[in-house]
Amino acid sequence: MDELLRIHLLTVELPTAAGWVRPVNEVTLRIARGEALGLVGESGSGKTMLSLALMGLLPPGARVSGEAFLSAADGQRKVLANLSEPEWREVRGREIAMIFQEPMTSLNPVLRIGTQIEEAIWAHEPGLPRSVVDRRVIAALEQAAVPEPEVRAKQFPHQLSGGLRQRAMIAMALAARPKLLIADEPTTALDVTVQKQILELLDRLRREMELGLLFITHDLAVVAKVAERVAVMYAGRVVEEGPAASVLMQPLHPYTQGLLAASPTLERGKLTPIPGTVPQLTELSPGCAFAPRCAYRRAECECGVPDFRPAQSGHAARCVLL
Repeated sequence: MDELLRIHLLTVELPTAAGWVRPVNEVTLRIARGEALGLVGESGSGKTMLSLALMGLLPPGARVSGEAFLSAADGQRKVLANLSEPEWREVRGREIAMIFQEPMTSLNPVLRIGTQIEEAIWAHEPGLPRSVVDRRVIAALEQAAVPEPEVRAKQFPHQLSGGLRQRAMIAMALAARPKLLIADEPTTALDVTVQKQILELLDRLRREMELGLLFITHDLAVVAKVAERVAVMYAGRVVEEGPAASVLMQPLHPYTQGLLAASPTLERGKLTPIPGTVPQLTELSPGCAFAPRCAYRRAECECGVPDFRPAQSGHAARCVLL
């Protein structure tokens, strides 16, 4: 499949009272057209910061280095690094769209759902007639499987259930017909039944529209339902990447093994938590960031950040044990 997004050694640095920190540290990833990549890790691992870097929504003062290339709809290859705000407005929504974790904090509470979707369309196609935009709004809601779209378009966010609000967010994200969709934990606040419906919807839309999908989650059970490939992040770095079935059935990195052991399943009654917590970015060791929590750590783990092993493999991890 054609490559849609390529990230190479992307680094995000943020200023803090203790100095500069790197919530995203030399990340290299790729997503093809119509492909779903699951990005997994604990809170604080850098997943959301990576998505904000791809949307041009980083906090003021952030520094970005490395490369990120997007194959745009017009066939051009756009460089997603250090764009000006007007340039980001051309990309944001039209080329890359994002579904945020909590729709009630993302939707405007005093605007009707249809009005908010209209804004997403007019931001990139200001000359469209009202009648065309109205049809696009209803079509977007239908595409997101919102029942009674004409009624829902006239309602306010507080009048919708959590599942319908998330579907409205999906409709808004897809209204300008982007090629890459970033979903940042879109099912976290939903019950299991609605969660399954949203996952199936995203998977169907990805296939029908040939969307590239970056699905961010901490739930390995969820990522298994959506993603074809999985990348595991820890302390700002990708520590394992490969086909979803391979990563989830035969994890190579001790961190991925720990995440799976700590995930509830029907077959396993006992959960084994990973000891310790994700380290502060100001206190990272020069070696493997997971070493202080790892049961298999060796002296060489402290010497430097491990390279991906085995090299040039479809499934690899940053670990000296391989």
